[in-house]
Amino acid sequence: MTSTPLPAPATQPVSWTTTQRQFAFEQWLAPLIAVHGLLPRTLRAASSDASFRRYLRLDKEAGGCFIIMDAPPPLEDVRPFVSRANEMQRAGLLGPRVLAQDEEQGFLLLNDLGQCLLLDQLQRHSSQNLYKDNLSLMRSAIDTLVAWQIGMASDAWPAYDETLFRRELALFPQWCVQKEHGVTWTSDEQSQWDSACDLLVQSALAQPTVAVHRDFMPRNLMVTPQGLAVLDFQDAVRGPITYDIASLIRDAFFSWDEEQEIDIAVRYWEAARKARLPVDPDFGEFWQRLEWMGLQRHLKVLGIFCRLKHRDGKPKYSEDLPRFFAYAHKAADRYNSLRPLARLLEPLMGTSRVEAFY
Repeated sequence: MTSTPLPAPATQPVSWTTTQRQFAFEQWLAPLIAVHGLLPRTLRAASSDASFRRYLRLDKEAGGCFIIMDAPPPLEDVRPFVSRANEMQRAGLLGPRVLAQDEEQGFLLLNDLGQCLLLDQLQRHSSQNLYKDNLSLMRSAIDTLVAWQIGMASDAWPAYDETLFRRELALFPQWCVQKEHGVTWTSDEQSQWDSACDLLVQSALAQPTVAVHRDFMPRNLMVTPQGLAVLDFQDAVRGPITYDIASLIRDAFFSWDEEQEIDIAVRYWEAARKARLPVDPDFGEFWQRLEWMGLQRHLKVLGIFCRLKHRDGKPKYSEDLPRFFAYAHKAADRYNSLRPLARLLEPLMGTSRVEAFY
């Protein structure tokens, strides 16, 4: 999981970690004021996220707003974001346009795509009609994902390779098992974990590869008059074709019933086949690969959310640990070869919290 924006109140004042950072920002902004018709006094917080990056909003004289990314180096590197944003423009995909940049200092001026996230739209409808009312939005998300996978030329991107998969999986025992729950596995339990990791990594590496967003979920899709815009793409890699659809249907902040998950997956699978993307011709095989890919992701996210709490002082993300435990346990318990992993998860989650999300 990459950095996911958290909405900030429009009136939240802008504070700076150091006076040097504030001075650098003001020096960078000064020549842009006249060029873009900026109103510096309107500078305010737009959103923050799980990284050290944040977004500010700034009005312009002619009406409307700009977004400023503040990504302090060496903690953040804006160059991948700039590169992917430019690639998206060439591919005809909707996303933030970089209007001005200082890559050395980590400042970007972006167009403002609005404040209507797909997640907000999905949550507007009543639970009774949730899926029916949201189906057109999910179709748009599927179309956007297929367009991303077709349009983004990812051959030169970093590979989602075995080293990266295993590094992500290692976050779970380090931060969730040991730090969050204070549990130390026995040698047998560690062996069960290692075996499960081997299976998940092998499954991921056996899949055809495409452009992978790595956080393709409703909170990173913006509803605009022109269609869905893609956000938070700076950590994109070339990797397994099921990764992003798994992210979409088993989201960090929004859950579907399994029947609805399968319906969305089928719709994606059919659209991908029509677009000649390399999905498995058998949907049953495709679904298993998707579930195993999602399981790898959910274990990683459990580790990341606990790390945010204990290392970075951001405990809010840990409120969604039960959701991810439920995702992970349900997938692991479904397959004989992964049931030992399900047994490892159970002492960490509690029966009542599991059932709450099933």
